[in-house]
Amino acid sequence: MRLLLVEDDKLINQLLAEALSNQHYVVDVAADGQAGWDFVKSFDYDLILIDVMLPKMDGISLCRQLRTQGYQMPVLMLTARDATEDRVNGLDAGADDYVIKPYKLQELSARIRALLRRGGSSLPPAMKCGNLSLDVNTREVTYKGCPLRLTPKEYRLLELFMRSGSKVLSRSAILENLWSFDEPPDEDAVKALVKRLRQKLKLAGSPGDPIETAYGVGYRLKQNP
Repeated sequence: MRLLLVEDDKLINQLLAEALSNQHYVVDVAADGQAGWDFVKSFDYDLILIDVMLPKMDGISLCRQLRTQGYQMPVLMLTARDATEDRVNGLDAGADDYVIKPYKLQELSARIRALLRRGGSSLPPAMKCGNLSLDVNTREVTYKGCPLRLTPKEYRLLELFMRSGSKVLSRSAILENLWSFDEPPDEDAVKALVKRLRQKLKLAGSPGDPIETAYGVGYRLKQNP
């Protein structure tokens, strides 16, 4: 899943983006409200985290602009301002949740998962494809009940495949969903990532080739790997 973090504090940007990436999210970072708006117009996001006090365009204005322009993804406001009036303003602007700084990462992560479940990108707690299971909340993957150790990128690719069902995903679609704006690779990186995931699924016991290649089009997970 792809998240946008709009926060002007460089240290918070770095720490929070790293923590969310370790939870297998793809995270883009914007340092001001206008940059956040430009990101939204360029990419599809499952959720946006917005600081209230931002240069160029404050968080309340950005959230209000998102809603007036028809964007429906969940928005979580982050701020050190804890007055009731501030929370009301954020929620009235269209935010779905409001978290006061300093916050515990564990609680913030739980709120993100809750918003993703409620929003248009909601997923079932667990997804299954044949003998393969993926738990969205714990980020655990098993094959016939045995844990499957995946890197964050491999996990994101498998989740993307399972979310997409029988749909063939092009390399460009995989690039857009799995790599952030700051780390754009070429399509050879997609081929290498698919190869690594394919090998791990085979080692886990999946018969044949668990990932189907549609030549000239892309890839999809076989429905009974």
